[in-house]
Amino acid sequence: MDGTIIVADDDRTIRTVLSQALTRAGCRVRSTGAISTLWRWIEEGEGDVVVTDVMMPDGDALDILPAIGKKRPDLPVIVMSAQNTVMTAIRATEAGAYDYLPKPFDLKDLLATVNKALSRNAAPERRIDKEEDLPLIGRSPAMQEVYRIMARLMNADLGVMVTGDSGTGKELVAQALHSFGHRKDGPFVAINMAAIPPENIEAELFGIEASPANGISETVKGKFEQADRGTLFLDEVGDMPMEAQTRLLRVLQEGEFTRVGGHETRRADVRIIAATNQDLRARINEGSFREDLFYRLNVVPIRLPSLRERLEDIGDLARHFLRQAEGEGLPSKAISNEAIEILKQQPWSGNVRELENLMRRLAVLCPDDVISDKVVTQEITMRPSSAMQPVEARGERLSTSIENHLRRYFDLHGDALPPSGLYNRILQEVELPLIALSLAATRGNQLKTAELLGINRNTLRKKIKDLDIQVTRGKKMM
Repeated sequence: MDGTIIVADDDRTIRTVLSQALTRAGCRVRSTGAISTLWRWIEEGEGDVVVTDVMMPDGDALDILPAIGKKRPDLPVIVMSAQNTVMTAIRATEAGAYDYLPKPFDLKDLLATVNKALSRNAAPERRIDKEEDLPLIGRSPAMQEVYRIMARLMNADLGVMVTGDSGTGKELVAQALHSFGHRKDGPFVAINMAAIPPENIEAELFGIEASPANGISETVKGKFEQADRGTLFLDEVGDMPMEAQTRLLRVLQEGEFTRVGGHETRRADVRIIAATNQDLRARINEGSFREDLFYRLNVVPIRLPSLRERLEDIGDLARHFLRQAEGEGLPSKAISNEAIEILKQQPWSGNVRELENLMRRLAVLCPDDVISDKVVTQEITMRPSSAMQPVEARGERLSTSIENHLRRYFDLHGDALPPSGLYNRILQEVELPLIALSLAATRGNQLKTAELLGINRNTLRKKIKDLDIQVTRGKKMM
């Protein structure tokens, strides 16, 4: 490499390591721990590439990136940050950074990025005005890669395919790409292919034309028309029937469609983001998914890691869900570090959604202000991973689930019988979450809760007292 690199970081050790590595690679290096010095050198025309940390003693480096872009539009700026949130990646990209590297990073990656920056100019991009965090939590390396891809896609209309296991947050990614992109003022329309009968999918996507011939008295707009000038999110796209796939492909190729039962050709300016938890390549091989449609949708793939691949994010996620639950009217709870360590040892087959459900349940059921490792262990022991999922999702009847739960009581004691009082103990385990969640659903309205449960209001009051359930009025949680 040949060029002058400006290194800006308030950590002397990092400046030394980077300076030595870049010097060995053939570069000349100037280093500083202050933004004011960095800006002075840029004004004086120093440097071919800038490598800078975000947070410096005298300011935020991202705040001066637009000014650098105006002053020196051909100067690539590589941003480093230990504040590894998705918003940092987006701010860096939107402010005109050449690249973003979350700390800690591999020195080889930095040298490769500097080498690329030296060989071509970097054009600054429009800075984002919003400062709030996106609904994506996590600082793990796996999520950092997702953030970097998303930051580059915000203002592009390329098709995106989000893949990952159920419960990893695919719709959150789609919403973020829409909300922070140039289509943010348009509608975000989501449709779950798995939740729609196959015979209704075309009508849902393209609408129905009112006509005496089909007996429809009022025209119904489809999702494409509803999403005009915005984003259409096709969730579980792998569940589309072949006929609907063929028509969707034609719309993506030609940009035109007709309503079901209609003849007028219509157009809609829509960005498509698709998602699936299936292996579409396997579906292609078995002939149940069109290969040409796959390539139309899978222009840029984003794979969301499972929770098992990002265990270091569990603490941040758990605390986020507890704060979210509090904002919805549930009791305010904290969680101990020991409890977080217990959570990290779980299999999490339901991923982030499973963790969210557990935190909501603990917010309702835990009698203490701080959720301890003992409480978490007890909850997980009584409700193992498979039991945390909705009964319907596992294809079980409630009676079957309860039977399996009871079997665990007897299995735990081997040949010996469980302690006496099993009837009341099991009854309380069923009553407590049933009443607590019903109260949360009715925002603490005891009259509505009694009607919902089909019991007398006085009976409900007695059970609330006996079970020591905290009643909180607030926003509906379900």
